[in-house]
Amino acid sequence: MRFLIRRLLLFAAALLGISLVVFAALRILPGDVASLMAGLNSPPERVEALRAQLGLDRPYPAQYADWLAGLLHGDFGTSILTGRPVGALIGARAAITFPLIALGLVIACAIGMPLGVAATLARSSRARTAFHVAGLIGGAIPALWGGLLLILLFSRGSGLIGLFPSQGFPADGWAAPGEAIWSLIMPALTVGIIVGAGLMRYTRSALSGIATSGHIDMAMACGMTRTQAVLRVGLRLAAPQLVSVVGLTFAEMITGVMVIENLFALPGIGSGLVTDVGNRDLIAVQSELFLLAGFFLLIGLMVDLVHRALDPRLAAGDDMKETDA
Repeated sequence: MRFLIRRLLLFAAALLGISLVVFAALRILPGDVASLMAGLNSPPERVEALRAQLGLDRPYPAQYADWLAGLLHGDFGTSILTGRPVGALIGARAAITFPLIALGLVIACAIGMPLGVAATLARSSRARTAFHVAGLIGGAIPALWGGLLLILLFSRGSGLIGLFPSQGFPADGWAAPGEAIWSLIMPALTVGIIVGAGLMRYTRSALSGIATSGHIDMAMACGMTRTQAVLRVGLRLAAPQLVSVVGLTFAEMITGVMVIENLFALPGIGSGLVTDVGNRDLIAVQSELFLLAGFFLLIGLMVDLVHRALDPRLAAGDDMKETDA
């Protein structure tokens, strides 16, 4: 419980610090939102009136306090350019981005972990070399190039095998779940192949370290085959490391899918953030960046908790430190 309380306090302090950084960083950017909205040829009086209407003429501390108070009440503000609530915009975009990331991570785990285990179990030097080369090639594929290659191979209309739509998301959204999932297959494959190559290397590295530590030999001495020892003992011991890698990979994929969303014309968080930055929609951008940073921190907190639950030695170590103190 003390560990959880400490982590929650650190989480709250980090959120406050991030809110300050995001608010200050966006105010340093060149340009003026009121001038952009009023038009390049608008008279100065019109621009000043618009600045007063939007509250941009108030001191920065007052603007920050209002924004922070709104965050505490679940109010992320109103988009300056569209007039829609930012929370609704983020919710609509997240309904595309997070399923895309989840599907991509499932594909990555389905590719990376079995291949990592197979690379650990491989006895032939040629097989190990082949797995090593496959991991390097898969991880080195640029997301843009990989997505274009999948479009040329599997997209409807222009691909060799017309299976999946190459761009867009159904107008009905998740009201038509089959079409929605079908439109995310190719983007998820693009992400999953690249991330899966990294997971394969992590899995192989974790299992190789355990295999040389003597745990696998002890399991084999108890009657298990080498394959059984790696699957039953090795994976269980490597689980804390793999959970950390998968959790942090999930968080990093939020920024990684920006290129994919723009390539496949998906109206998700990444493409929406790029559009809002280009339009200088400060209210929307600062709330979106804050929520993304908060999600990174939340994933880190969850990884810490799961890691501690999977590895009781961490709790025992903390108890020993408190006893010594």
